[in-house]
Amino acid sequence: MTDMRLVVVGAGGRMGSTLIRAIRETKGCVLTGAIERENHPHLGKDAGMLAGAEALNVPLASDALAAFAKADGVLDFTTPAASAAFAALAAQARLVHVIGTTGLGAAELEKLRAAARHAVIIQSGNMSLGVNLLAGLVKQAAAALGPEFDIEIVEMHHRHKRDAPSGTALGLGRAAAAGRGQPLEDLWVKSRDGETGARVPGTIGFATLRGGDVVGEHSVIFAAEGERLELTHKATDRRVFARGALRAALWAANQPPGLYGMADVLSL
Repeated sequence: MTDMRLVVVGAGGRMGSTLIRAIRETKGCVLTGAIERENHPHLGKDAGMLAGAEALNVPLASDALAAFAKADGVLDFTTPAASAAFAALAAQARLVHVIGTTGLGAAELEKLRAAARHAVIIQSGNMSLGVNLLAGLVKQAAAALGPEFDIEIVEMHHRHKRDAPSGTALGLGRAAAAGRGQPLEDLWVKSRDGETGARVPGTIGFATLRGGDVVGEHSVIFAAEGERLELTHKATDRRVFARGALRAALWAANQPPGLYGMADVLSL
């Protein structure tokens, strides 16, 4: 069996470098392309060396379509607009497209759905295997505990994160809402400030913390009279997201076109 040929977009960033190192360590995968914006200062330099590894003879380049033409899959932890654009290119090339980008809006998701008619797309706000298992547990707990338990979701990330609440927090909220048989949009409270009054029963609250170099911490709190259940996941290394993305890519290689999530990859 030949190795899966992978392109990393956003290869010059922190997550891009982590993905490149993870590809080197993963059996069945090989890096064949590393893409960055046209004015990136390191274009032409070896992607492996930029990632803190040995030379891989893969230069950092800006021509995504040329790299996609020689690949089997794309790993994408970039921005919502960039991911939507890459999805269209990946669909043209019939590639597996693994998207770990957070902050995707309705417009970007619609573009992903359109691209998924021609390509295998796996999209998740968090590629961690542990977080996706946590989502399954949250859904089960929300269904079992019932409405007398209030649900609050607390997340913390590094100071550079741009979107809030995190995509992972929203995913956990959707899991909790699904356990209650309702859409999250009918239940969420994304912020509280000033004279808010008593908590509205059945709502799902979100609290966002930002600071330092925190990779990602998420807690789902079920609170009732006299007891509290907390389900927590803490990521201390970005490699957990890279390993999940690579597992998703290898799984997707044998799937028909469509839009999938990590729950599909893990058969949850």
